[in-house]
Amino acid sequence: MTAKTLTYKILENHLVSGNLEKNQSVGIRIDQTLTQDATGTTAFLLFESMDIERVKTDLSVSYVDHNMSQFGPENHNDHIYLQTVAASKGVYFSRPGNGICHQVHLERFGKSGATLLGSDSHTPTGGGIGMLAIGAGGLDVAVAMGGGAFYLTCPKIIGVRLSGVLSDWTASKDIILKLLSILTTKGNVGCVVEYFGPGVESLTVPQRATVTNMGAELGVTTSIFPSDEQTRKFLAAQDREEDYQPLAADEDCQYDEVIEIDLSKLEPLAACSPSPDNIKTIKSLSGTKVSQVVIGSCTNSSFTDLMMVAEVLKGQTIHPSVEFAIAPGSRQVMNMLAQNGALADIVGAGARILESSCGPCIGQGFSPADGTVSIRTFNRNFAGRTGTKNDNVFLTSPEVAVIAALKGEVIEPQKSGIEYPKINMPRKFVVDDNMIQAPLLLKEAKKVKILRGPTIVVPEAAKKLPDNMNGKVLLKCGDKITTDHIMPAGAFLKYRSNVPEYSKCVFNCFNTQDKPTFAQKALELKDKKIGGIVVASESYGQGSSREHAALCPMYLGVKMVIAKSIERIHKANLINFAVLPIEFENGADYDKINPDDELEVKNINDAINSADSITVKDKTADFEFACSLKLSDRDRKILLAGGLLNYTKSK
Repeated sequence: MTAKTLTYKILENHLVSGNLEKNQSVGIRIDQTLTQDATGTTAFLLFESMDIERVKTDLSVSYVDHNMSQFGPENHNDHIYLQTVAASKGVYFSRPGNGICHQVHLERFGKSGATLLGSDSHTPTGGGIGMLAIGAGGLDVAVAMGGGAFYLTCPKIIGVRLSGVLSDWTASKDIILKLLSILTTKGNVGCVVEYFGPGVESLTVPQRATVTNMGAELGVTTSIFPSDEQTRKFLAAQDREEDYQPLAADEDCQYDEVIEIDLSKLEPLAACSPSPDNIKTIKSLSGTKVSQVVIGSCTNSSFTDLMMVAEVLKGQTIHPSVEFAIAPGSRQVMNMLAQNGALADIVGAGARILESSCGPCIGQGFSPADGTVSIRTFNRNFAGRTGTKNDNVFLTSPEVAVIAALKGEVIEPQKSGIEYPKINMPRKFVVDDNMIQAPLLLKEAKKVKILRGPTIVVPEAAKKLPDNMNGKVLLKCGDKITTDHIMPAGAFLKYRSNVPEYSKCVFNCFNTQDKPTFAQKALELKDKKIGGIVVASESYGQGSSREHAALCPMYLGVKMVIAKSIERIHKANLINFAVLPIEFENGADYDKINPDDELEVKNINDAINSADSITVKDKTADFEFACSLKLSDRDRKILLAGGLLNYTKSK
């Protein structure tokens, strides 16, 4: 009998289509789904369009954790819609204020050995309790809620062998920062990271979840830890021991690649602007003045993280040059800090207490001043993500962040003169699910009226690609274009439920005052029946799973993306909305293309149907170049049908 990795054991247990052979497309059964309000409105509008009475998963949860600022009616309109559609369709609803989806799901719903599909790129947080948890676009999640399989490329498995034990002031955040320094944020599409080795057993579930959460920045499909005694203790403390089962890879299984990390040799690290893989040691950054510190996000806002912070702050005062805030990951965490007095220690030191929500991590307030350093315990520091242009963000552990808040500068925490507080996992968490509305019985659900405010607009359906296309290059961009570049978050998030309005923001980071915006140029081409084309270099579409980065360009008439490489979730979203994603066979051809060049592509649908490459002619520069069509059979059918929604309806 062949020895198996943990990933392949779970895939095998959920396989509904295809064979578990490397690089082959397989379909798996999805046990659980999650959505959040920034992606959930679109996901549920698309789910409604499928005319399915009730979700068919074991469990689906709709969270409200992103758009909490509520400047104007848009956010609250979304919340009311999500609450009523959840009641109508048999979905759990986590109300505003209950916490960040990944933290709450880990606490209250995650299940060892189960599959979880979420319309948020940090869904792999669930890998911390041995789930196969994958981020995807909202349309893929809507299909899964309707009982459809989720399709992925059978992955390459990167084994990360952990040995040793973390030393004082070194944190689990440093594990994933170290791995980012090795693998970087690109080149890992189609991979899963699987942790194993003797060092695993020393890590608690919250520590593991920090690692799997920020594993999304690697660009991998997901990350996973074994389910062991640490997992059992965590679930038992949440009164959910029945959701535990022991799971691990076979001892003699073969990984495609093995990376060794000795926990005892790690030192505190930081990811510096403008990318999570720009890793530097805290030692090398020592002395850097800091004006803002924020501890929170789905990466580092657990009870144990914040108890450590509270112990360090007890009887202390934040440095006068620092604005400091914490955002507990869930209402459970907030309640426990309040009940044991730790919240008073944090407030007493001068911290500002933010909502249990995503908040500053997605540019919803707390933007740093110009020319200053902001230390954050978050997972992303893409340029401008904070809401400040040319921001300078260090992503660190809470251990590094809290010392910087006290000292006003970056300091190696082990040299701070402060004793490291040992924080133990609680034997029992405070369980209060009053802010989670359970699904109604079908009889009652049928009586629910779904409320859609005037700011909620049903998205325009995708259309089939033409056989022949005359297109124009609307934008030529470089490496590592993120979905934040394509569709900004922050103050613009409130338009997520109104595609025509939100589409005005596409690529607004590249707009200049003296020229038409990307949206204006694209709509002008659309009116003339000319296809819009985006040309990019490596790792196009990394970052958030936001499907609006495909949906809004599609609405503007973008028909094709040509890049040296395209990241997994974004490529799937492009296909789902019938935007053709192709990749240069010769990277040098990228250099020959200029903005506004006219491109011609013939026999598009014939190529999609059966070819592995397609020829593009640059009529302006008068040359032809070949592009590869890296598509599964199912991808081809979706594109030929005019997108996933049309494909699903036809079936």
